[in-house]
Amino acid sequence: MKRIKILLLNLDSRNESGNELQQVLQAGAPDSFQIKHELVEEAEVPQVAKRLSSILSTFSPDVAFFVFGSGSRPVMAELFKALRSGKTPRPVIAVVNTGDQKEVAEVLYYGANDFLVPPFRPMNVLPRLWRCVEETRQERASIRDLKEQLGLKQFIGESPALLAEIKKIPAIARCAASVLIAGETGTGKEICARAIHYLSPQSAGPFVAVNCGAIPAELVENELFGHDPGAFTSALTSSLGLVREAEGGTLFLDEIDSLPVMAQVKLLRLLQEKEFRPLGARQPCKADLRVIAATNANLEEALRGGRFRQDLYYRLNVLTLHLPPLRNRHGDVPLLSRYFVAKFTTELGQPSKTLSPEAMQKLVLYEWPGNVRELENVIERSLILSEHAVIRGDEIVLPQSAVATGADSFQALKAIAVADFEQRYINQLLAANEGNIARSARAAKKDRRAFFQLMRKHRIGAHDQPSSG
Repeated sequence: MKRIKILLLNLDSRNESGNELQQVLQAGAPDSFQIKHELVEEAEVPQVAKRLSSILSTFSPDVAFFVFGSGSRPVMAELFKALRSGKTPRPVIAVVNTGDQKEVAEVLYYGANDFLVPPFRPMNVLPRLWRCVEETRQERASIRDLKEQLGLKQFIGESPALLAEIKKIPAIARCAASVLIAGETGTGKEICARAIHYLSPQSAGPFVAVNCGAIPAELVENELFGHDPGAFTSALTSSLGLVREAEGGTLFLDEIDSLPVMAQVKLLRLLQEKEFRPLGARQPCKADLRVIAATNANLEEALRGGRFRQDLYYRLNVLTLHLPPLRNRHGDVPLLSRYFVAKFTTELGQPSKTLSPEAMQKLVLYEWPGNVRELENVIERSLILSEHAVIRGDEIVLPQSAVATGADSFQALKAIAVADFEQRYINQLLAANEGNIARSARAAKKDRRAFFQLMRKHRIGAHDQPSSG
């Protein structure tokens, strides 16, 4: 049986709790645990997150114990963030000095899975340890199974915001309604569209992808709907068009907001009547296909500006996926970074390389306006230019204006921790109350509408909807 690796991080050198806890663990299951005990001196506490990142690069624990003291509370958010930035989720059991409600609430708020209060007894410590490890293993397995089921193993990420969206894909794929996928450039909209197609009844048919923004406005109708001979001067033969190429399958229209108004009219008819008229044709043609559209723009603004038809918007927006930007799921950056390092070292025929803690911190603190695609390019460039086995921080080249500074990184990490707590708390309440928003709101001691707004903020879905009262 594989031994469980335990990191015991004592942030209070005057506190003997770390030594006492280590003794309990060693006495309770000496052959089951591999324990790494790190004592942090008072002067080292402000830099403990950096030290933790360094530890994680050489020791990958299955669970961590954080022993907090009064002087270590200001770095709590950064510490939990540093632990979450590792390759896989790691549960944390916080050791607090007393059972004070505020102290316990604080460590749970920042991301602890459980807590302990001295004195320690095996009957209290070991069950908590085993439960945390087992729950994390089950969570990893469920995430892996979900991605394999959806054919999304290449979709790297474990953030709640991302998983909440991709979990919708099987239900969306089963029906024939139109789908609108919203998300910034580089968030994986086409990957999700392909997953919907290959899980759908149309999977045996073709998947035809077209970028509406890449086609000149005067050629869009011809490209989509084709033409008959004589439709225009140079039309000596007929052209099928992409709609007929997608017959029996899925037509994926990326950058749908770029579609000219006249093409929007014809697309609306295709969606409503399942028919279209090629240029120059006398009779309409029937169509059997599904349309999935995607946009990185705010279509509601386009509606107000008259650039996008309202009736088409409502026809497309039957089912919707909202893919979160990478800046809203910083915890996935290390996973993606390590994946791209492994991918490009193989493709480039290079020896195995890793990212230094400084390089990883730089990647995590960046806002990634270009999302996953930008991260991929940064990693590839760094691997090509670096001559070292461990990529240094100064070899990660980012726009200076967009790099988070040390002064604001605490606030950024705190905001991430708060968002993560809210997401986990809401999902747990909804699960406990079988998805009922009203009961969940009462359990949270919040107004029902305010609770629903929190759900909308984190794009957490439920069958229940807020009443108008």
